[in-house]
Amino acid sequence: MALILKNEEIAPNIFEMVVEHRRLAKKVKPGHFVIVMAEEDGERIPLTAADFDAEAGTITLVVMAIGTSTKKIVQRKQGDELFALMGPLGHPSEIKNYGTVIMVAGGVGAAPIYPIAKALSNYGNNVITVQGARNENLLFWQHKISSISDEYIVTTDDGSEGRKALVTEPLREILESPENEIGCVYMIGPAIMMKFCAATLAPFSVKGIVSLNSMMIDGTGMCGVCRVQIGDETKFTCVDGPEFDAKAVHWDRLLSRQKMYCNEEQCSYRRYLESIAKG
Repeated sequence: MALILKNEEIAPNIFEMVVEHRRLAKKVKPGHFVIVMAEEDGERIPLTAADFDAEAGTITLVVMAIGTSTKKIVQRKQGDELFALMGPLGHPSEIKNYGTVIMVAGGVGAAPIYPIAKALSNYGNNVITVQGARNENLLFWQHKISSISDEYIVTTDDGSEGRKALVTEPLREILESPENEIGCVYMIGPAIMMKFCAATLAPFSVKGIVSLNSMMIDGTGMCGVCRVQIGDETKFTCVDGPEFDAKAVHWDRLLSRQKMYCNEEQCSYRRYLESIAKG
C-alpha cells in the first residue's frame, strides 16, 4: 500500500508528496530512486527519493508536474493511494569523508541533493551548497538545505533572490579559491545545467558526480531506454546509476535522447487536457 499522507504544492507546478510505505522506507538510501504509477494503465515514472523516515515508514517525493503522467500523480490527494510505488532502485550514493564537498542543485535537483548533502554532513564533511533556479518562485526547501550546509549560496537567473548568476559562477569561484580544498562535487538538476557544471569542473582535478534523469520505462535494466554513454561504454541509468562520473558523460547524446519523444509527449498532454475539458 502506498498511502498519500501529504501532497502540497511548494512552488509553481512542483509538489511535495509524503507517502507511507514501511518496507520501502526501511531500505531506501540517499541517491536511490523509485518508480511511481498513478493508475494501473499509467506510465512508470522514476523519481529520486527526496527524503525518508524509516521509523515513520514514509518516503518523500518531489514531483514537477509537466506532462500527463506527472499531472495525474500530483492530482492524488491526501488519503488517496498510488497504484504502485516500487523500489528502492539504482545504486545509493557513496557516503564517505571527502573533507569538503560542493553540492550544486538546479531547480528540482534541490530534492535529490538534500538527502545526499545531509548524509555527507552527518559523516563529517564540510558541505558547501549552491542552489539555483530561474527565479525566486521556483526555489524550495531553502531552510532544509541551508540547515545541513556549512556554507549556503542561492542564485537566480533574474536576480529575484540571492545572487544574479548561473550556478556555474559560484562553482568556479569556489574551485579557484586557494582557501578551499575540494574533495568532491555533486551536481544535480536539468541535464543542460549538469553539462555546463561538468565543463566548469573539467580543468580541476576534483571528482564530479551527477545523477542522470534519462528516459526510463521499467527501471530494471530490461528495456534499454535509459542507456547513456559514459566514456567509451554504454551504461543503463537504472541499474548502473543513476550517479555517474560527470566528466565521462556524453552530454550531447544524453540531451538528444531526452528530446526523442517530445512530439508524442505534447500530443499525449493535449489529449489529456481535452479529456478533462470534456469532463
